[in-house]
Amino acid sequence: MLGKEIPQSHIRNFSIIAHIDHGKSTLADRIIQECGAVNDRQMSAQVMDTMDIEKERGITIKAQSVRLNYTANNGEEYILNLIDTPGHVDFSYEVSRSLASSEGALLIIDAAQGVEAQTIANVYIALDNDLTLLPVVNKIDLPAADPDKVLMEVEEAIGLDCTEHSLVSAKTGQGVPDLIEAIVERIPAPTGDEEAPCKALIYDSWFDNYLGALALVRVYQGNIEKGQKIKIMSTKEEYQVLDLMYPNPIAPMKTTKIGTGEIGIVVTGLKTVDGLQVGDTITDSINPTTEAVHDFEPAKPFVFAALHPIETDKFEDLRDALNKLKLNDSSISFEPESSLALGSGFRTGFLGMLHMEVIKERLEREFNLELIASAPTVVYEVLKNDGEKIEIQNPFDLPEAMKIDTIYEPYIKATILVPNDYLGNVIKLLNDRRGMQIKMDYINSERVLLEYDVPMNEIVLDFYDKLKSTTKGYASFDYEPIGFRPGDLIKLDIKVAGEVVDALSIIVPRERARTKGLAFVQNLKELIPRQLFEVAIQASIGNDVIARTTVKSTGKNVTAKCYGGDITRKRKLLDKQKAGKKRMKAIGSVNVPQEAFMAVLKLD
Repeated sequence: MLGKEIPQSHIRNFSIIAHIDHGKSTLADRIIQECGAVNDRQMSAQVMDTMDIEKERGITIKAQSVRLNYTANNGEEYILNLIDTPGHVDFSYEVSRSLASSEGALLIIDAAQGVEAQTIANVYIALDNDLTLLPVVNKIDLPAADPDKVLMEVEEAIGLDCTEHSLVSAKTGQGVPDLIEAIVERIPAPTGDEEAPCKALIYDSWFDNYLGALALVRVYQGNIEKGQKIKIMSTKEEYQVLDLMYPNPIAPMKTTKIGTGEIGIVVTGLKTVDGLQVGDTITDSINPTTEAVHDFEPAKPFVFAALHPIETDKFEDLRDALNKLKLNDSSISFEPESSLALGSGFRTGFLGMLHMEVIKERLEREFNLELIASAPTVVYEVLKNDGEKIEIQNPFDLPEAMKIDTIYEPYIKATILVPNDYLGNVIKLLNDRRGMQIKMDYINSERVLLEYDVPMNEIVLDFYDKLKSTTKGYASFDYEPIGFRPGDLIKLDIKVAGEVVDALSIIVPRERARTKGLAFVQNLKELIPRQLFEVAIQASIGNDVIARTTVKSTGKNVTAKCYGGDITRKRKLLDKQKAGKKRMKAIGSVNVPQEAFMAVLKLD
């Protein structure tokens, strides 16, 4: 059927959006199977998830696309371009690009769990892109399923008309054929002038060992043809199209042209994906379009952590591994840094905490590296007294207090859905994290929607875990960055045996500095092993020590073999040991165990 021309009116581009674990990937599997793109022998669970980590964790990390041929009940043939998006908040940028490439979206809601925070966030992104939304209640086969209640929640929380909806079970396949018919009938066909200059959005890019950098594109007007010379609008770079393909879960299908309204893969032979950034626009180099598809903004890292190899001779291996990962994930940023405590490594930028966990795990698995990660931090903007404004990723790099006029910290808008029973716990947690309440709405008699402005530094470590534990797992959480605000912040240094451990420096609110310092040194005391000499652990602001504790020395019975005689013989031996310990303390070094760099920073 590839050789047959399908009119633009018979193309349907749609995404699948939902909260984590509401069944996006399973539903995608059923749709692919129903359209006959994959036979039963080739079928596997989460067929569109290509990474082992995705399948193990049951999450989608990379948005995946597939082109499906479908014959509708009316006998007409259609092309369905399905885009399965990630559900986690860390990958919301990828979700927004995928939605920008679609005319419609399936909004999946779990029949037992109902509306969640990420559901609401994704709906707003979809509405911003003027998408047609199809409410789909999934998991109707569960004993606890209550579709009517869920649809009422959608109307109350989102204001979406659910008169026309689909009830499905992605696990059993119930309702999926009717859902595909609804996609054909209700999602509009793409619009665009086939005769206009080529204009296509890059909504994903990755690296293939044989073909080089590949761009997954949605064509808005004109065509992309094999052999054509194209231009990337943000960089003005020009490349030749070496090959074109349609995405397929088993193997891409080659073609000579990607027409208006279609999605496809463009092969350029580039050695890196830097020139094919997600969100950029491709046009013809000879007859270019005047406007980009959307305002291009590359994905920005929000969380930074230092990655250091435990074996110091693996530094170059870590550099190579990061370079290879960046070929498939352009949102990673990294630059070399040296730490007195951890040695040589890389200050690495991530989209969020899950993104950081995934990248660290991939580095360790795929490249056989043993890594230690410092506690994650966010970017601060610092206005110096001389008017210069700088960005700080590493707290240790903060200028001296006398040179600083104002420190600005990043804030996020947090959206939390919580059952009434746990509302007090969540409000207390948000207040403890310096949150400011913006909105509190009761969706129904059972759940509350909260909106808070919270400093991002307060959520990057263990906020999500604390939220889940205080609500027994029932709360859901989503956030979006809302810019920088001034704060009364200072740098808290930790000294071990008189030496500042640079990797343990943190930026804290001035009013909480002493509390944090006390908790910090107490936690560290439990982690640092006892030495032959006493080790002082201090928390300081500049030269002012605000908290101190001591790791006691290990006792050694030096008089064990001193039998009989006068007491002065034992006293002489003890004095000799005392002098030796004093000398050891002056020249001794203390190894801070790697657990300290994460564990001590999980402070309330």
